[in-house]
Amino acid sequence: MIVGFWLFIFLLTAVQRAIDPRGPDGLSPAAVYHIGVEYLAWLLLTPAIFWLSRRFTIDHAAWPKHLAVHAFAALTGAIAIDFMAGWTLGIFMPGHPWADFSPGARLLNFRFLDELFIYFVVLAAGFARDYFWRFRERQLEAARLRDEAVGLEALLADARLHALRMQMNPHFLFNTLHAVSSLVERDPAGVRRMIARLSELLRYTLEGSGSQEVTLREELDFLRRYLEIQQIRFQGRLEVTEFIDEDTLDAQLPSMILQPLVENAVKHGVSMIEECGRIELRAQQVDGMLVVSIHDNGPGVEALPPDPLSSSDGVGLRNTRERLKMLYGDGDRLSLEQSPLGGLIAKIRVPFHTSRDLRTSLVEVPA
Repeated sequence: MIVGFWLFIFLLTAVQRAIDPRGPDGLSPAAVYHIGVEYLAWLLLTPAIFWLSRRFTIDHAAWPKHLAVHAFAALTGAIAIDFMAGWTLGIFMPGHPWADFSPGARLLNFRFLDELFIYFVVLAAGFARDYFWRFRERQLEAARLRDEAVGLEALLADARLHALRMQMNPHFLFNTLHAVSSLVERDPAGVRRMIARLSELLRYTLEGSGSQEVTLREELDFLRRYLEIQQIRFQGRLEVTEFIDEDTLDAQLPSMILQPLVENAVKHGVSMIEECGRIELRAQQVDGMLVVSIHDNGPGVEALPPDPLSSSDGVGLRNTRERLKMLYGDGDRLSLEQSPLGGLIAKIRVPFHTSRDLRTSLVEVPA
C-alpha cells in the first residue's frame, strides 16, 4: 500500500508538472528525476514514520515529550530529503537551478517546508493507522472475551443443572427407600417388587446419556416405574390414569422433571386423604408449548407449605423450577393451581420441540 500510494503521488505530480504552463521547463528529465528521488526517499522513510507514530503516541501521558520527538524527526527528515534531492540532482545534472546544494541557502529559503508538510501528512496517516489497528485489536479482544464468557456461562449453567439434578436424585432415592422400609413386614412380596423397580430407576439415572432433555415417552416410562412403587406402597389405594396426546410423545423436556411433581402429588395429596387417591397425567400441545399437568384428588393448595416453590422443604419443586428457568429462561414454566374439582394441579410449560427440530436447526444455513 505504501509503494502504491507513493507511485500514485509521483504520477500525479508528474502530470501536474507536464500540464502546468508556469513551470520552467515542463516535464523535463530533471523534473522527473527530482520528483522521483524525492518520492522514493519518502517511500523508504514512511515505514519509519509509522513506527514512530506507534512508538510515540500523543494520547499518552508523556505527550509533550513525544510531540518534541516528532517535531525533531520532522525537521530532520524534511531537511535531509530536501538536501538529498538537490545533491543527487547536482551530481547527474550539474548547473540545474534545483541542484543548489548550499545548506545555508536552502535553509534560509525554507525550501524544506514542502517536505515538512509532507512529513506531517504521513505522520497523521501513521496516527490514523495506529488508532485503527488498536481499535481492531480491542474489537477482536472484546469478541474473544465475549466468546469465552459465553462458553464459561454455558459451562456454569451445565454445572448448575447437573448439581440440581444430582441434588434431586438422593432426595428421590431417600423417599423411595422410606416407602420400601414401611412395607418390609407387611408385604414382603411387594417389597421385592419395589426393590426391583427401584433398581430399574437407579439404572436409568446412572446409565442415562447425561443429556438435559429426553423425550416425553422416555420420561413417562421412568415415571410409570416410580408410580408402580407408590401403588405398591399404598396397597391398592392409588389409581393412575393417563391422557397423553400421541403427537406429544416425541417432544423434548428435561429429564426427571415430572417425578418431583408426582412425588408432591403423593406426599401432599394422596397421603393426606383416607379414600382412594387418584393421580392423573395429561400432556398436550398448546400454542407451540408442551403442557404437562399432574392432577391429584388431595386437599389441594391448603396442604402445601407457604410459597412451596421457594420453601426449603420443597427441594424437588424448587429444583424443578430452577432447572426450567435455566433451560428455557424466565416465564410461567411451573405452576401449582387449585383444581375446580378438588385437589391440586401441577403444570409445566416448555417450548414444544423434538430432536428432529434440533437437528434441522443445526444444519440450517443463514441466508
